[in-house]
Amino acid sequence: MNNGTILWADDEIDLLKPHVMFLKQKGYDVVTVNNGRDALDAAENANFDLIILDENMPGISGLETLSRIKMSNPEVPVIMITKSEEENIMNQAIGNKIADYLIKPVNPNQILLSIKKNLHSGTLVSQKATLDYQQEFRNISMLIDSASTFEEWCEVYRMLVHWELTLASTDTNMDELLRMQKIEANASFAKFVKKNYEKWVTTDSHPLMSHEIFKTKVFPLLDAGEKVFFIVIDNFRLDQWRMVKPLLSEYFTVDDDSLYCSILPTATQYARNAIFSGLMPIHIAKMFPDLWVDEDEEEGKNLNESPLIHTILDRYRKHYRFSYNKLNDSQAGEKLLNNFSNLMVNDLNVLVINFVDMLSHARTESKMIRELAYSDAAYRSLTESWFRHSATIEIFKRIAEKGYRVVLTTDHGTVRVDSPIKVVGEKSTNTNLRYKLGRNLSYNPKQVYEIKRPEYFGLPQPNISTTYIFATNRDFIAYPNNYNYYVQYYNNTFQHGGISLEEMIVPVVTMTKK
Repeated sequence: MNNGTILWADDEIDLLKPHVMFLKQKGYDVVTVNNGRDALDAAENANFDLIILDENMPGISGLETLSRIKMSNPEVPVIMITKSEEENIMNQAIGNKIADYLIKPVNPNQILLSIKKNLHSGTLVSQKATLDYQQEFRNISMLIDSASTFEEWCEVYRMLVHWELTLASTDTNMDELLRMQKIEANASFAKFVKKNYEKWVTTDSHPLMSHEIFKTKVFPLLDAGEKVFFIVIDNFRLDQWRMVKPLLSEYFTVDDDSLYCSILPTATQYARNAIFSGLMPIHIAKMFPDLWVDEDEEEGKNLNESPLIHTILDRYRKHYRFSYNKLNDSQAGEKLLNNFSNLMVNDLNVLVINFVDMLSHARTESKMIRELAYSDAAYRSLTESWFRHSATIEIFKRIAEKGYRVVLTTDHGTVRVDSPIKVVGEKSTNTNLRYKLGRNLSYNPKQVYEIKRPEYFGLPQPNISTTYIFATNRDFIAYPNNYNYYVQYYNNTFQHGGISLEEMIVPVVTMTKK
């Protein structure tokens, strides 16, 4: 069995024959040379999976040999071995992107461990991840069957996201099993929501919900004398937060990494307005009718967010100075950075960042974007890439420099849909694929969660016979007219508004400058 071909260059290679024999016994083909020139010739005339270089060789030094090898074979991992512990030598080697750095004397097992880490880590990690998920599968299934509180469902979702990220970064055959387990979890979660949502919106016995975010997460910090940035990334799921968290950890300590429950519908008009007003939609419509826009009106549904923030500050008698900015593109982000000093006079700065929501919509409408974000893993990767390379990360850096506390959250998540259900409605029925409201809706009640008394659930009731229905799991609502085209167009797109772990259980994070 050949585990790989290795080039080993050391001017004392004859003294290392026991090490070479040990590696050969482990299945490696080892080519040896005793100087840098021969190492360069060998690397030019043959393909090696890994190269071991002694730093202190006569003639061409190990560092120079390393530099030349990296110019012609940048992808080949190089392990540097040296007698010297001088920091500048280590810095030069690391600057040339070595795979590992070992100090003599080295024993065979040290070298074997380094080789395995650099040649076989992917395989070993995949094998370990496969075994661990197989062992964890039963525990997750048991928790899905027994979960009876929102906190337990948060734990289920955290576990599923953990394995989704772990398996996506390895080469395993567990993806389909995890997908089925996630579908099972969403089916059970939908039953849980149907059973409990009415109690949540009509009693004090409920998880943290959209309209309570300001009261519980923002006001306590302001009241304690902190200056706060409250940042809402539209359509931001837990798995996406996990992808960008390492980027922010360089600048912030995460004080509270928790989850809350988005209200229904899990759509911007309802959930985000509830966040900024501290009210359920029905109360916004009744108390501030000029700030609420019904579904059938053409006016933008989130143009009144700054006035809504004024209303919650007034109701709670909070006299904090605040700003509100909505970032729809990189130009808006750059403009904010250029005028950042103007924000420093405020106790509270509210930012709404719309990129992720725009990405999900663009994925539906653009074939190219659909290819780029074909899977959940690709969707996460695009989110991470945007965060890393856009003005967004610079905004967070600037916030950290100024010492503001950050509350980062979202209004709702999004779910990839692939199962159409038929609903018939009047022409005035709204267009969202995950929820419908209107009169005379025709549907299979077993396929949806229906609300026939909207006011009782904190929702506006445009007509006396208005009914709300919500799709669950990975379903999306399709009209019978031109059904096949409609289904094909929207299949495998990311949608929001309904009931799923991804849409309803969303992050709310508090961070402090490091």
